[in-house]
Amino acid sequence: MAGEEFTDSNIRVALIDTITVEISTMKFDSIVASESSRVLVGKYNDPEFGVVKSSAYMGLMPSSYVIDSEAEYDSIALYMKYDSYYYNDTLRTNTLHVKRLSATLKPSEGDYLYNTSEAEYFEDDIGALAFMPRPMDGDSLEIKLSDALGVDLFEKFQEKEITTSDQFKDYFKGIALIPGQTDNGSVIGFTKSSESIFVRLYFSEAEETERVQSYLDLNMDVISSPVPFFNRIESENPNTNLETLSDQEVNLDSKDTGGLSYIQSGVGIATRVEFPHIKNLYDIKGRGTILDAVLKIRPLSGSFTDNLILKDSLSVYIVDQNNDLISQLLVEEIAPVQGILNRDNEEFNDIYYEFSLGSYIEELFTEEMETEEALILLPDNYNSTVDRFILNGSGNTGYSTVMELTFAIYDEEDD
Repeated sequence: MAGEEFTDSNIRVALIDTITVEISTMKFDSIVASESSRVLVGKYNDPEFGVVKSSAYMGLMPSSYVIDSEAEYDSIALYMKYDSYYYNDTLRTNTLHVKRLSATLKPSEGDYLYNTSEAEYFEDDIGALAFMPRPMDGDSLEIKLSDALGVDLFEKFQEKEITTSDQFKDYFKGIALIPGQTDNGSVIGFTKSSESIFVRLYFSEAEETERVQSYLDLNMDVISSPVPFFNRIESENPNTNLETLSDQEVNLDSKDTGGLSYIQSGVGIATRVEFPHIKNLYDIKGRGTILDAVLKIRPLSGSFTDNLILKDSLSVYIVDQNNDLISQLLVEEIAPVQGILNRDNEEFNDIYYEFSLGSYIEELFTEEMETEEALILLPDNYNSTVDRFILNGSGNTGYSTVMELTFAIYDEEDD
């Protein structure tokens, strides 16, 4: 920032909008999915990103191990509470298949499961439901499960064959939630908590004059370490541009994609932003400082609809030269930097994401060494959504990305 020397000098303020902005698209090899904030299940066909599909896998944990010896089995069902998130068309039918895991969920190495992790399960359904999603209702989905499974669980608790968590985990590894093969509807979010996702085993117990229904819950296991849960999110057969993103270190220049860049959370596709010639500002006569820097990126007209929703904000992260994630970009190490969708002139089809990057650009400008880091754009909570964006990058003849930089020059030399 400018000090007294700046304020006492002869000042000229220039607005510069010719700063080179290099835009490309990259894709993470994987993103951590066991820390997702919600359970995601569903499938739909996207004209650009291909067949988008999310399946969920989780372990369960009994609320009790005790069933009275005189109790009688009734039924068993899975309950899942909507958390209000959805993407694409909820007016189409979704199908959800519940399958029994055949192997314990655990990382192949480290402490995390990823969106590309594998899970093993038996092919036969233990439950299935075709339904019209109602994600905003706040209700729970109920899926009746196999009585053969219910009776088996009931008898093992009743006969005290399972009395500890280790015994239970050994017998019942968990469940897989798989969308229907031919579904083309939506990806739906469910609340990730032991109170919101559970299997309820119903039975009746004899009282003095009647039988009274009771139950035992198998709750989603969010306590074990590492947590036995992840969403497997994938996108098959995308457009030819995205098919080239076979390795995390590949940067697909927007000049090679018709001036476009792409973002798809959950799958890990991000728009990469660099400012390679920012130090050319030193070529301006006199000394200067950056007062502000606003990056404006426009979504591609026609690339979003009422179903393929354009979200109101994008977050900014820093990656290294290999596109390994370093951190989220913060203002004064406190508040996250976000790009806000400016819709003021939407009636004229003039909308854009606006990022205030003054502090970051000033740091690039004043650092002695050239940095190999770059910025990437992703939605907030990117490991728990499937939001997608198509943006106008550099090299686009219509709406190229622009950086508007306010530059103050002082102590200019005389001509």
